[in-house]
Amino acid sequence: MDSKSGNAVDATATTCHVCPHLCRLAEGELGRCRARRARQGRVVDDNYGRVTSLALDPVEKKPLARFMRGSKVLSVGSYGCNLDCGFCQNASIACAGANDVPWREVTPDELVQAALRATARGNVGLAFTYNEPLVGFEYVRDCSLLAHEAGLVNVLVSNGMANPGPIAELLPLIDAANIDLKGFTQQFYDLVGGDLACVKSTIAALARTESCHVEVTTLVVPGLNDDPRQVAEAARWLASLDGGIVYHLTRFFPCHRFAAAEPTAAEDVRRLADVAREHLAHVVVGNC
Repeated sequence: MDSKSGNAVDATATTCHVCPHLCRLAEGELGRCRARRARQGRVVDDNYGRVTSLALDPVEKKPLARFMRGSKVLSVGSYGCNLDCGFCQNASIACAGANDVPWREVTPDELVQAALRATARGNVGLAFTYNEPLVGFEYVRDCSLLAHEAGLVNVLVSNGMANPGPIAELLPLIDAANIDLKGFTQQFYDLVGGDLACVKSTIAALARTESCHVEVTTLVVPGLNDDPRQVAEAARWLASLDGGIVYHLTRFFPCHRFAAAEPTAAEDVRRLADVAREHLAHVVVGNC
């Protein structure tokens, strides 16, 4: 029996160890991310190689403000996410499962070959983005290994909600990362179903990796995470890791379950950027 719920515990259930949710899954069951499934006593990324989005983007769009500026990256996404943000900017795929969105099979070798063909158009590598890439970290790992072997760089755009094991496996393969720091209190992360300590651990691990360039983004949502004291605390903490970290403060526009909300006032984002600049040398304002 589960001592907390009083319900019987399925002894055959398998635990997913990729993120702090630690989903206990019966055979064939999907985790809360909609992307990982229990199969034959293991939890695997059910979205492996299932690509919903593929585009050659300017690296600045990831956003990366101080990494290989002027170049492009082949951006790839699948479906699924382990957070539930009402203000999600990519809800059509991040909040989707395999039956909710069109996808096509792209093997790691096929993806890397596509990236190599795109070098003639300025491509320097791969960016794992759009949905939450770490719910399918095995695909990210396998593609990244081949990309490095081919002389390409790897970019990770993530919410950072992954346990230390998967992060450690990916660290040698990631050349640049932009991690979403949704807010800087656990209370805010409770709203989106996340764990602030885990995200901070991911950012810190990336910042300690000399071969990885790190940038961080906060989408500023009115009334939720726009307290200047929280922004100041976040900036101070980032500076304690590395004063060279680029911090993006980005303006929110109505979307998903926040479609009726007001957009963030541009002047409010700029004021928060000034607060962050008291601690960090590189603060960028987005969507203003």
